[in-house]
Amino acid sequence: MDITNAQRAEVLIRALPYIQKYYNKVVVVKYGGNAMINEELKQAVMGDIVLLSLIGVKVVLVHGGGPEISEMLNKVGKKSEFVNGLRVTDAETADIVQMVLAGKVNKSLVNLLQNTGGKAIGLSGMDGHLIEATTKNPELGFVGEITDINVDIIRDVLEKGYIPVISTVGCDKEGNIYNINADTAAAGIAGKLKAESFISMTDISGILRDKDDPSSLISEIQVSEAPTLVKEGIISGGMIPKVECCIEAIRQGVSKVFIIDGRIPHSILIETLTDEGIGTMFTEG
Repeated sequence: MDITNAQRAEVLIRALPYIQKYYNKVVVVKYGGNAMINEELKQAVMGDIVLLSLIGVKVVLVHGGGPEISEMLNKVGKKSEFVNGLRVTDAETADIVQMVLAGKVNKSLVNLLQNTGGKAIGLSGMDGHLIEATTKNPELGFVGEITDINVDIIRDVLEKGYIPVISTVGCDKEGNIYNINADTAAAGIAGKLKAESFISMTDISGILRDKDDPSSLISEIQVSEAPTLVKEGIISGGMIPKVECCIEAIRQGVSKVFIIDGRIPHSILIETLTDEGIGTMFTEG
């Protein structure tokens, strides 16, 4: 699409109030799903993050990598098992989770950000005991429940002007490795950093009043309304834990929380730097 120089200038001027609002503030982005597998979308996400960083927003990128873990388990002949949406993680699977998340996925995202013009550093939840955990449920093996989040290392990296890219592998004081749910970890990190906003990228438009009607998107939900929406079945299935993470982030002091559609190119910029926004915003109310 061709636009004139005057139109480009108009776009920038309209974005100015939002740039001022987010300048020097922390924004935590939870990245996963379709936006992480599709190369074109991945490039758009990296571009959004680098642009925000260059205009003075302190972006923290927290990622999962479920499909990549499943792919590697298949390669070594291990079957993926899930209980209530959580991957059963024995000691061998925990090693593979660490290798895939803290290695392959994390470093490829760091590389992409740097090739897009950003400055990035990869961290895992094990670095500086960033994410401390314990066993969530013995039946699930090394699936972790977070006991503490130590964000000093994230602050240090942000202070030096880098984008921290965090893989959600946790540890305990005995050196055990834990597979941590990325939504839970990202919400906890946002809370500890008292982030200006927490953006959770998903594979749907947001919370829909009617799941089959994209035009029924609920653009804003107050925390107090969530239990009723669950009771009515509007928030259901795998969206319930995501919403619980959003509410927890608000309770921990995050100003604004969004669930956005990661399948839409530049959805982070649309949410952050425009009036219209995209997806569903959660507020204290």
